[in-house]
Amino acid sequence: MNVRSGARAGRDSELHWETLMSDQSAELFQPIRLGPLFLPNRIAMSPMTRARTPGGVPNDLNVEYYSSRADAGLIFAESTAISAEGAGLVYCPHIFNDDHVAGWKRVTDAVHVKGGKICLQLFHCGHNLHPSMHPRGVVPFGPSAIPAKGTIRTPEGRLPLSTPRALGIEEIPGVIVEYRRAAELAMKAGFDLIQVHAGNGYLLDQFLRDSTNRRTDAYGGSPENRRRFLMEALDAVVGVWGRDRVGVRISPTNQAGAYEIADSDPATLFSCVVDGLEQVGIAFLDVVEGETSEPVDRFPFDFDMLRKRFSGVYIANNRHTFESGNAAIRSGHADMISFGRTFIANPDLVRRFRLGIPLNPLNRATLYELGASGYLDYPLAQDGQGGS
Repeated sequence: MNVRSGARAGRDSELHWETLMSDQSAELFQPIRLGPLFLPNRIAMSPMTRARTPGGVPNDLNVEYYSSRADAGLIFAESTAISAEGAGLVYCPHIFNDDHVAGWKRVTDAVHVKGGKICLQLFHCGHNLHPSMHPRGVVPFGPSAIPAKGTIRTPEGRLPLSTPRALGIEEIPGVIVEYRRAAELAMKAGFDLIQVHAGNGYLLDQFLRDSTNRRTDAYGGSPENRRRFLMEALDAVVGVWGRDRVGVRISPTNQAGAYEIADSDPATLFSCVVDGLEQVGIAFLDVVEGETSEPVDRFPFDFDMLRKRFSGVYIANNRHTFESGNAAIRSGHADMISFGRTFIANPDLVRRFRLGIPLNPLNRATLYELGASGYLDYPLAQDGQGGS
């Protein structure tokens, strides 16, 4: 592209941006710039495990599920394992070989055809893995060899977690290499952005929390030490993608349901974590505000404090409605809102919000069942349906 044509393209983008800005009134419908991307609205689809990917390779069901929600400003694909040893969620997708890349490429292509943007969430389960699901049938590793609380879903139903072995300090560089390799494969698969999952009780979160991290080496003790693993994994991913296409998810007070993970001083810990992320200069921070398994929060936390410490795009998640999402953006608390189970039940959620169409109820019984039921069969709103 020559200088003149490049300038023209830039001006066309600005005109399009100005048009989008004048088109809508509700805050959720305002466009936003996220790194190099212009997103048409501030409605994100939260990353949600759905257990519909046996074998770890995304399939036809996954293609239809994600592409049907391409009207979101941004889709977060569900937790995707960076290694066989990190795949503790039953039937979760993977991203550590070429077959996984090919499967995900079908998903990203389908989303892009419909004009959507999609981000991959990288995770490692850490000690949240039953030995029956380990590729070698052995106990999993975690930051410390202390009993892991709670249960984990397996093909045979929920089974109790065990006492993990402590990950050796000499093994940590190998896991960091897995994050880097997964980031490279995600780029090959055509994702627009990438997210490092450091919440919900998985490996990086286990290293952050003093309930699970009792180490006395450089990865334990102070909040700065406990965030070290996260910062090294993040550095590996940023080295592949650049800072402007990378984000992190955290969940300061979410005890992750069955995993029962917590910290004795989450305010100090997550202030330290967010300060580290701010120093790196990543594009976005995705925060689970409160507990996803409880109707109300049991643990007070000043999420505004985190928002003020971070200068990138702040994405708030958990129990938001159309009204509360608009209010959060209007007040300056958040830049975007990610919707979870609401998006499961309403593939046309953006249209329903725009036209005031009532929402489908969620069928919790089919959240994690294999097959299309509860995955692809939620009805779309009919033409002409609307109202306040």
